[in-house]
Amino acid sequence: MKVVTTGEIRTIEHRAIEEYGIPSMVLMENAGSETTRQIESIMGNLNNKKIAIFAGKGNNGGDGYVVARYLYNQGAKVKVFLIGSKTDVAGDALINLQIITRMGIDVIEVVNDGDWDKVKIAMTFTDCLVDALVGTGFTGQLYGNMAQVVESINKTNRVVIAIDIPSGVDADNGQIRGAAVRANHTITFSLPKQGLLLYPGASYAGDVSVTEIGIPRTLLIDENIKQNIITSTAVGQMFAKRSPDVHKGNCGKVLVVAGSKGLTGAAALTAKAAVRSGAGLVTLGVAESLHDIMETKLTEVMTKPLPEVAIGIMGQDAVIDIEEMSSQNDIVAIGPGLGRHADTMIAVRQIIKNVEKPLVIDADALYALIDYTHILAEAKAVPVLTPHSGEMARLVGLSPDEVNQDRVYITRAAAIEWGSIIILKGARTLVAFPDGEVYININGNAGMATGGTGDVLTGVIAGLMAQGLSSHEAALVGVYIHGLAGDIVARGGMIGMTASDLIRALPAAIFGIQEKDEA
Repeated sequence: MKVVTTGEIRTIEHRAIEEYGIPSMVLMENAGSETTRQIESIMGNLNNKKIAIFAGKGNNGGDGYVVARYLYNQGAKVKVFLIGSKTDVAGDALINLQIITRMGIDVIEVVNDGDWDKVKIAMTFTDCLVDALVGTGFTGQLYGNMAQVVESINKTNRVVIAIDIPSGVDADNGQIRGAAVRANHTITFSLPKQGLLLYPGASYAGDVSVTEIGIPRTLLIDENIKQNIITSTAVGQMFAKRSPDVHKGNCGKVLVVAGSKGLTGAAALTAKAAVRSGAGLVTLGVAESLHDIMETKLTEVMTKPLPEVAIGIMGQDAVIDIEEMSSQNDIVAIGPGLGRHADTMIAVRQIIKNVEKPLVIDADALYALIDYTHILAEAKAVPVLTPHSGEMARLVGLSPDEVNQDRVYITRAAAIEWGSIIILKGARTLVAFPDGEVYININGNAGMATGGTGDVLTGVIAGLMAQGLSSHEAALVGVYIHGLAGDIVARGGMIGMTASDLIRALPAAIFGIQEKDEA
């Protein structure tokens, strides 16, 4: 499914009106009627339900006025609180405000302190609050009565339903710069907005429903819309099906270059994840003095000692060995726990430029790219980078907070500039491609916020690529499977989840996707 920015949904609606001749009043009418249908599915029979609608002066308020009419006609006891004056309302919103006024629906203007008594009474004795204050065009911060009503809504224990987007949430990036409605449900139109999927906005949206309002389908699948949600259906179609006579030799070979003194766990997790994701053979290249430890620790993974520059630290002399080993493997994953010794960093950059096989680059190998991202253009195949916000911040010269304030834009820009596939890990992991396409992953959970889960993702992606998925497919499938494995583990509780738990859940996650695709 496509995901839109504010500018894109505005263009879509403009084209629907201008090119297809759909009156804007029809779109508002459809939005109101579909929202009412969703409210009924949430609240049950609407007869005698007490519902308070908080409306602004723009089109989001206009949607709220249409909802008021439909609710009233179904027997609900409706009050509309207009935050401002009726004289401020114009266009389609004004027409619908006039209609509900003629119908006898209570419309209370909230313009001074004396009006707040009515608001407080309505909030106390209502079954549901509907947020129609400001819509997707809002940016900045709510002030005055708007901010006060939002704070009052958030203090109630009633069901809160937002129309299109919770007021105060930036529809493009999910940022909140003041008060914002905390909705239990958000009913959005035509396509999901970025701000509903990205945090912190996602935590304010509650359960999100996407409803059709009559926009022609061709406008909603426009290839110029470059944001998407990763879906289980799409993942199932990309995942390779194994023939009955398959053997380990044609299930792919992964070389993992990882680990250093004190950081061997990361190397083990990546290698194990590659095995659990289905790779036929996995080899771990590790600094020579750590080899015996890893040989004992890993049962299903082959190990290879590499020349070291200090105890437990891989050096430049290992590059020749790694290049030779890579020729016998399909994919090279490099970085987890590798350490940041200057000699190691030089070795990583040489490997990125010289190795003929596709690369998955993570952790300390990303550190080696600070001020050297230009060498990614010299990689023999499009590399896959898997930074978290801190690592991305170092690569682009920003702070982690600055990265998180506009994750889609920064990840897309980096993928285009570096000619690489960028997977920005975190709550709602993003996958960005050099052509500007970005995918948002909406599975996974807070229990995955623990050390080593990123190392697991690196192994999963490498394992999938080794099995024949393109780097594009492996990035999408790997991110989705990784999140799904986390959700499987979370059924037994999130707190205390470990990266090893995710690895054990990978086969079940893969089976679940394949089974669903075959159904």
